[in-house]
Amino acid sequence: MNIYSQITANKRKTWLIIALFIAFITTILFIYGKASGYGYSYAGIGLIVSGVMAFSSYYFSDQMILGMSKAKQIRETDNPTLFKTVENLCIGAGVPTPKIYIIDDSAPNAFATGRDPNHSVICVTTGLLDKLNKIELEGVIAHELSHIRNYDIRLMAIVVILVGLVALLADFFMRSMWYGGGRRDREDRGNAQGIFLLIGIVLAILSPMIATLIQLAVSRKRELLADASGALLTRYPEGLASALEKISKDTEPLEAANNATAHLYIANPFKGKIQGSWFAHLFDTHPPIEERIKILRSM
Repeated sequence: MNIYSQITANKRKTWLIIALFIAFITTILFIYGKASGYGYSYAGIGLIVSGVMAFSSYYFSDQMILGMSKAKQIRETDNPTLFKTVENLCIGAGVPTPKIYIIDDSAPNAFATGRDPNHSVICVTTGLLDKLNKIELEGVIAHELSHIRNYDIRLMAIVVILVGLVALLADFFMRSMWYGGGRRDREDRGNAQGIFLLIGIVLAILSPMIATLIQLAVSRKRELLADASGALLTRYPEGLASALEKISKDTEPLEAANNATAHLYIANPFKGKIQGSWFAHLFDTHPPIEERIKILRSM
């Protein structure tokens, strides 16, 4: 798949994910409503809420993500070297220069977000700037610019917001069942409501897990593509390979990261994760970093 077909595919998948999300949330809330004794009213609320969230995630997901990450925008005078590096690589990539944000954290990491190359952001940590040399920094920036050029940023940013909403709805349902038990209208009592209650509990448990697996599957594939595209942009795969090696050996977790945003970063921001079992790797936000380094050094 070439760069142009990848961009087209990402644009198409964005709208598909939004449509499926609206249908998924409406269905979940319909089941929650039946289980709680509120009938079809929850489905109507779900349609409105999911539509508003889908619209908001398309236009404002980058600002939500930057807010969650406690990132601050900087000017060129704040870090001329970083700005010059980004600008030079943007010329080579043929994309507009994105806004640049910094997270004040000594753990080395970076991510890109936004809805398209004209509305994009590159965010790096202070630890990345302190611990990488110029060639390694170029490799990381080229990787993030590849996410921007390939329209990965739109797809991955929208997934952050939508997956988060699924988790919130599941938590709301479980809390309402535990504390309030929902409304129990006489006409709704009986086997039918009991069945919906059972389905609702199963969905509340499984839906966040399923949404997370989809989120991680989307992320893992795009990290490998961005590694390859970034190496082609710099014409020096060793720069990114060396950067990934340094980032992986750093044991400090990134405090600003959370489960919703972890897949955006160039490397897993959570350190000390249990390794070895297939079940643990099922929930990895990234492909094994050793595999990524091996592929880069084989180019």
